[in-house]
Amino acid sequence: MSQKKGLNRRAFLKNAGMTALVGAVGTGSSMVTAAPSVAPEPAGAVFDFDTPYNRIGTDCIKWDRQIERFGKDKIEVGMGIADMDFKAAPCIGRALAVRCKHENWGYLSTPKSYINAIVSWNERRLGLEVDPDTIVLSDGVHPGLIAALKTFSPPGSKVLLLTPTYSGFYGDLRASFTLPADSPMKLVNGRYSIDFDDLESRISADTNTLLLCNPQNPTGNCWSKEDLMRLGKLCLERRVVVLADEIHCDLVMKGRKFTPFAGLPDKDIVNNSLTFKAVSKTFSLAAMKSAYFFSANPDYLEKVKANHRANTNTLGVVANEAAYNEGETWLDQLLRYIDGNHDYVESYMRDKMRLVKYTKAQGTYLAWLDVGEVVEKIGAKEQAAKETKMQDALMPAVTPEMIVERWFVENAKVQLNAGSSYGTGGADHMRMNLGTSRKLIAKACDNMGAALAKL
Repeated sequence: MSQKKGLNRRAFLKNAGMTALVGAVGTGSSMVTAAPSVAPEPAGAVFDFDTPYNRIGTDCIKWDRQIERFGKDKIEVGMGIADMDFKAAPCIGRALAVRCKHENWGYLSTPKSYINAIVSWNERRLGLEVDPDTIVLSDGVHPGLIAALKTFSPPGSKVLLLTPTYSGFYGDLRASFTLPADSPMKLVNGRYSIDFDDLESRISADTNTLLLCNPQNPTGNCWSKEDLMRLGKLCLERRVVVLADEIHCDLVMKGRKFTPFAGLPDKDIVNNSLTFKAVSKTFSLAAMKSAYFFSANPDYLEKVKANHRANTNTLGVVANEAAYNEGETWLDQLLRYIDGNHDYVESYMRDKMRLVKYTKAQGTYLAWLDVGEVVEKIGAKEQAAKETKMQDALMPAVTPEMIVERWFVENAKVQLNAGSSYGTGGADHMRMNLGTSRKLIAKACDNMGAALAKL
């Protein structure tokens, strides 16, 4: 709905007395009262993250696809794909209900209020000033990244990745016909750091972009200003454009700080980058398909826009705008709960599950587990080699981490993500999603611990 027409979406949601004109030309018209206004969360509202919320039967990947893969009797706790099991922030449901009272779904003119909500969120939550005129909407972070890769990296060229890294990046590379240049990070006492010497050694004449994940998925690193400045300076000097995926930026644990790449103090470094964001992780709105990207470099932005087709959907805009404007109280309570989940798992594995090691993540609701001893105990390397040899040569190799995933499903009824899908450095690791009730996390840990105790 266009503001120029007077049907501003936000006014529609807020104004309980607004009426909508319906009826066909030549048949007369009638006036119907709009739905009740959307109210902010009441002061002192407390949200329940502890009661398990059943998602089975809603076609969700995190639960239903795993049940389809392994069988319903094999899955008691799905802890794979990165979305959360909680009920959405109530403000989102209320906003959607109000909009659904207006029963027309024609083309949407993006309301300025939505862009303003994005700008305000970045300033309030992150201290980052974003020029509203530089914001380009997308139906996800991936389409924006693919457009940027097609803009700066010709087919067959290389893209730098700090690995292990988000597995979805490899799909973006395939879609843009580019090749990964994995730069394994250093791992010391469970904490990762960038190996700058290795990274620089992998930059060649056909390396034009770096995909940066900040905070990092799956390791949970929140990169410091010093790390990002050094990274940015290297990329600027070697004419490598930084594509910063900051989709997890709102999910930072207690005592940690998120540094936006676009907020760095060096203008030249910032101008050599684009940032890609959404609150789809923050509020678990992945299915609403709403994201955006921006850059302080107008030349970069225009070139990427030429390869990008912006798409929005009405309910996605409604849900996201409600989250930006009214969801902070819910998010603040969620962050405390997620932080507690990380503490619980770190403590449990240190005290009761000695075969698995975990160092608390600085950000995200993801835990990166060291299962190297489990790999050895169950003979996962030998089994993976055997299965790879028996299958069609064109099939991807079976990895030890895939064997570990299956072992936990069969022996603990818990599904985790295989670390091998996260690139170089993912061996001997599994990713565990902690965006769920602590009761389910406790059940998963107890099941896993009991299964491992039998080895």
